[in-house]
Amino acid sequence: MATSSFHRVAVAGATGRMGHMLIESLRASDDCRLTGALDIPSSPALGNDASAFLGHASGVPVTADLRTGLANAEVLIDFTRPEGTMAHLRVCRERGVKLVIGTTGFSEAQKREIEDAARDIAIVMAPNMSVGVNVTLKLLQMAAKALSTGYDIEIIEAHHRHKVDAPSGTALKMGEVIAEAMGRNLKDCAVYAREGVTGERDPSSIGFATVRGGDIVGDHTVLFAGTGERIEITHKSSSRATYAQGSLRAVRFLADRPAGLFDMFDVLGLR
Repeated sequence: MATSSFHRVAVAGATGRMGHMLIESLRASDDCRLTGALDIPSSPALGNDASAFLGHASGVPVTADLRTGLANAEVLIDFTRPEGTMAHLRVCRERGVKLVIGTTGFSEAQKREIEDAARDIAIVMAPNMSVGVNVTLKLLQMAAKALSTGYDIEIIEAHHRHKVDAPSGTALKMGEVIAEAMGRNLKDCAVYAREGVTGERDPSSIGFATVRGGDIVGDHTVLFAGTGERIEITHKSSSRATYAQGSLRAVRFLADRPAGLFDMFDVLGLR
């Protein structure tokens, strides 16, 4: 295969857990190649080969200089923190580099800036890049329409002890999909905390419960509790590989798109 037919990909947070999984998946891919590896200025890995942890030389050094790291890239995959992603976004926009954003926890203002940047570059943004999670979201959309009355909805999510935001971006996306299918706004019906004498449950509410512990990659269950029956739709991740494979599908999807903001429903044809 000629080099020109490869999708040239840079990875942000290249020395983190997700960065390593992305680099490993790129190495195993037939049509994607690692061409840039970014990390924070304080990273002890700066200057090292980005694939050294695999016992393989990629020829791509880890750098904190965004323009250097993006010089040979068509697409940047970013699973970092909101402030890091926003800094990357501005340089990607300036250089015409497309973006796959798996970062969660953005403010409304940051989301608006991403939407604005999508007028100039093509972006796939999803709180969860897993193919299975996005199929689950489609199932939830169908279930919510059919179970919009007479069923109480609770979303329970569990993640590893290192996760810094709660509820997870995926759990919030599940809530948004369900609320939208029912003609509601999640902002108006979400309940994130219960303690003390809370009174009876508001039937229009969508409840969230968060578990943090150990090395749980990511578990999400949506409970539709009716009278005499319960329906549970669950997705469990056992490896970050599923997020990496979804990200590469997003990279391929962006190949012939010059601009616009897309999500995994677009990538997977679930619209």
